[in-house]
Amino acid sequence: MHAFAALLDSLIYTRSRNAKLKLIGDYLQAAPDPDRGWAMAALTGDLDLPGVKSAVIRALIEARVDPVLFRMSRDYVGDTAETVALLWPAPALPVDPAPLSIGAVVDRLLSLSRSDAPAALAEMLDRSDAEERFALLKMATGALRIGVSARLAKTALAQAFGIDVEAVEEVWHGLAPPYPTLFAWAEGKGEQPTPVDVPVFRPFMLAHPLEDLRVDLADYAAEWKWDGIRVQIVHVAGVTKLYSRTGDDVTGSFPEVAAAFSTPGVVDGELLVKGEAQGHTLDADRADGGAASFNALQQRLGRKTVSAKMQADYPAFVRLYDILFDGAEDLRALSWTERRARLEAFVPRLDPERFDLSQVIDAPDFTALEAIRGGARDAAIEGVMLKRRDSAYVTGRRVGLWYKWKRDPLTADCVMMYAQRGSGRRSSYYSDYTFGCWTETGELLPVGKAYSGITDDELRMLDKFVRGHTLSRFGPVREVEKTLVLEIAFDSLHASKRHKSGVAMRFPRIARIRTDKPAAEADRIETLMRMIT
Repeated sequence: MHAFAALLDSLIYTRSRNAKLKLIGDYLQAAPDPDRGWAMAALTGDLDLPGVKSAVIRALIEARVDPVLFRMSRDYVGDTAETVALLWPAPALPVDPAPLSIGAVVDRLLSLSRSDAPAALAEMLDRSDAEERFALLKMATGALRIGVSARLAKTALAQAFGIDVEAVEEVWHGLAPPYPTLFAWAEGKGEQPTPVDVPVFRPFMLAHPLEDLRVDLADYAAEWKWDGIRVQIVHVAGVTKLYSRTGDDVTGSFPEVAAAFSTPGVVDGELLVKGEAQGHTLDADRADGGAASFNALQQRLGRKTVSAKMQADYPAFVRLYDILFDGAEDLRALSWTERRARLEAFVPRLDPERFDLSQVIDAPDFTALEAIRGGARDAAIEGVMLKRRDSAYVTGRRVGLWYKWKRDPLTADCVMMYAQRGSGRRSSYYSDYTFGCWTETGELLPVGKAYSGITDDELRMLDKFVRGHTLSRFGPVREVEKTLVLEIAFDSLHASKRHKSGVAMRFPRIARIRTDKPAAEADRIETLMRMIT
């Protein structure tokens, strides 16, 4: 555990990507099995210890120190694991002096019930120093927040052992921690794991924002960018799986889609909910292609079990963009043009109630495409995708291959109401802001929350405003004077019964700090209501 704790401590204070890769790689080469496998699971978010949750940790520390002291310290530090690691008192009785290993910790916590795990965790914390306690708690809760993505950790592994990171990604979701076959392959002691007969996830090909670039439509094909969630559907050996863009298995949330896909292969598309054409074959001639707004899809997201009524009220389907495998044949090295022809031949073999084909936009040139894109918002479409016709299907974002040209965002002038401390390197700042708009009677109601879109200088400015204009304190949250206007950009607005204002913003971010605008002139709720899609 000490070596893993030192790794986390070093990663927290390291900004350089290359330095982080070396730190992780050096650890993986030096650590024994299964410790390094469980460390990889923690770094990639694949470690789940169901008996240890944040509430358990809070209960343990509040039984040992003054709860008020803990809450005040947590408010200041901004991180529960760090606070508990520093406040944890020395044990009253002698403890086992043997050092803890990650493998022993995980094995024990996984073997215990929810009722027995807290006592075991407390005993482990008694045996650890502050640095080890921090690592143990971060690992146990699965919330590292140390500036390391799953992709970066896999890249570090690949570079450390001289293997292809794309090959690691290819088999990752077919393997289980602590990944003994993966490390055996990496060290040349075993065969490369393969996805044969296992419905594994393949990383998506992603797009760069188009920004100010103009492209030649002789080289690029244009498709609509639909407002759903990107999914990959895999059918291998009689088993179908649906994966989200992050590789999460979402099959259970959309069982009717999985049941309808029984043709061997792997396809890439957008998961949507039917709109007005519920219960009928999809009408691709409609402006929205038969799809309801993202708000309708949200009713289905995150549900582990879905009732028959939910499936009937919000029937899901997938609009297909691309094909990666046709049966066992890997098509990813083919050009987009060739894959498109294969996809067009593949789609008719599927259930038309659950699957259709994303249409290519017919535009003679880029100027004409600009005019067509201008109608995207009225048609409830997120924007346009531009795909180079000769591009292979490659992992991640590659410059010059695919571009996303999203519709222009909506904006509203809102008044800051509350501010909350951030996490990680922002834990010392009030960086998460709740903002509102006015009702006709002059009441200010919350309409959203944002923390992105600002520079470090603007963050310091807003933090200073919060501290100097606080009205009330609620733990890590402060209510502020209703005097500062923020221009908020967002992708869309939806009606919401959960919010008092009646609206919910999709992807809000701070576009400008409007020190030039009086709070009384901020937008009204009725203005936002007219933007609802």
